[in-house]
Amino acid sequence: MVKRKLVPYLLALPGWSWLALFFVAPIAGMLALSLTTGDVITGFRQTFHVANYVDAIATYWEQISRSLLYGGSATVVCLLLGFPMAYWIAFRGGKHKSTYLLLILLPFFVSFVLRTISWKFTLSDNGVVLGTLKSIGLAPDDLAVLNSAPAVVLGLAYNFLPFMVLPIYAVLERMDPRLVEAAYDLYATRTQAFLRVILPIALPGVFAGGLMTFIPTSADYVNASVLGGTHNTMVGNIIRTEYLVNNAYPTAAAITFTLMGLLLLGIFSYARALGTERVMEVQAR
Repeated sequence: MVKRKLVPYLLALPGWSWLALFFVAPIAGMLALSLTTGDVITGFRQTFHVANYVDAIATYWEQISRSLLYGGSATVVCLLLGFPMAYWIAFRGGKHKSTYLLLILLPFFVSFVLRTISWKFTLSDNGVVLGTLKSIGLAPDDLAVLNSAPAVVLGLAYNFLPFMVLPIYAVLERMDPRLVEAAYDLYATRTQAFLRVILPIALPGVFAGGLMTFIPTSADYVNASVLGGTHNTMVGNIIRTEYLVNNAYPTAAAITFTLMGLLLLGIFSYARALGTERVMEVQAR
């Protein structure tokens, strides 16, 4: 009897061991590193130097806030584009649903860096989009999108759009269409049916998609490097520079945990605003 009770824990042991070895241990090591002082020549000593966080926030607050703004903007763009796509595939895709999902995932067969560089050529002053618009007189000759905030947000939204579409689709695909028909039978308008039937059911997907999009977009540095130029640096670029160029490991670790804390705060606020209890209740149904 005792052995049977231990079976679930033994089955979960490899997974928990993997997480402990490759997630918990590195996080704990980085946390300890963020409180040290010294350099790569003399070595780092554990002095519980909390001022590393104060200095990191004071020095790089602009990049931190910009990262959260760009990540939030990209998440909103992904939601505005992804929800209609997921809705259409779930209710209008028919027997071609798998094909449409494959088309959404198809860019992932190409390297993340190459996809971002392709946006650089697309958004360049004489690229496919702006060059064509300028040649036919629909855009002024001095119009430039590259090396700007919109370029970074568009690149982030493009690269992480599937992370928003798939969770929403997974929820809507399981939805019973008769619920919408019942709402129409009760004289609900299309807007009322969407707000009172479809959207509440889709909330778990929106919640998951928002998290899966906002977290990586806020910490990304490739799009800012390729599409943003020197005036749109994100915190990911700062962390990379502090780690690999300046060898300022405590500062880099402090910035990392500062970003992590702000992301967690944003996630909890997002869950509270969206209604976590309501999301879980809908998902249970």
